[in-house]
Parts: sequence; C-alpha cells; structure tokens
Amino acid sequence: MRIALYPGTFDPITLGHTDIIRRASVLVDRLVIGVAINRDKGPLFTLEERVEMIETECAKLSEQTGTEIVVHPFENLLIDCAHDVGAQVIVRGLRAVADFEYEFQMVGMNRALDNSVETVFLMADAGHQAIASKLVKEIARLGGDVSKFVTPAVHGALRAKFD
Repeated sequence: MRIALYPGTFDPITLGHTDIIRRASVLVDRLVIGVAINRDKGPLFTLEERVEMIETECAKLSEQTGTEIVVHPFENLLIDCAHDVGAQVIVRGLRAVADFEYEFQMVGMNRALDNSVETVFLMADAGHQAIASKLVKEIARLGGDVSKFVTPAVHGALRAKFD
C-alpha cells in the first residue's frame, strides 16, 4: 500500500491545500493529512477545529478520488510522524521560489534522519499560488472577503472567529 503524508498547520485549510490534497490523493492508496500541533505559531483555530475542518473538506475529496484520506494530528518530528503512519512519501506543496528554499532545507534534514522516506513536491495550481493561511487570516481579521481562498464552510468559521 502506497501511503503519503501531507503535513501542515492548516490554520485554516485553504483551496490551495485542498488542491494539493486532491492531486496527491490520486498518486497513493492512503493520504494522511498530518495536522501539526505547533504551539509556537499560535494558531487561530484549535487543533480540534482544524481537524474537523480538514475531515469535512477531505470527505468529499476521498469520495471523488476513491483514495482513503485520514487526518492525523502530530507534535513530534515530521520524519517520526511519517514512521507512525507508515508513510513512504512526504508530500509538500510549493507556491514560489521562497517556498522551495525552505523546503530544500527540510528535505535535507529529513533525509539525514531517514533517507528511506522520499519527499515529493507538487506545484500549486496557478490560481492558488498566492494563497497562504497567514494572509487569509489577516484579510479576514481586517474584514476582507476571503471567499475566493477557502470553502464556504471555512469562510463561515473564519467569520465566526472575527465577528
């Protein structure tokens, strides 16, 4: 069974994330969405809220692709999370050159820890390259319309946080 891990904070999950999830899910038998518990980032949404949003969005994608998509919170090293879920592949999305520089360093460190786990990069769709959770939260906080960047359910969750 081909298992991949797509890690992130997903605070909140955006259309850019779901694009990567949809495209990655056709490459594997099981796609694990690793939700990072990163207290240093001070997420807007609780872990439970993020997991619920991701499960809701991924249920539709799982039906469409026929791939099992599961959500797995983690707080340990990414490579250890990959071992925990049996992933042979880590999926990462790239939007711009700046993303690549950071991801390049991460791949090097992960390979030094365990070179049996491969990292695969998927380029963001051109229509989603500008989307970043951090920017979506800032726009929503300032009263802007983020409906072009997230699903209606996530948009509602953002509005509930800032209204």
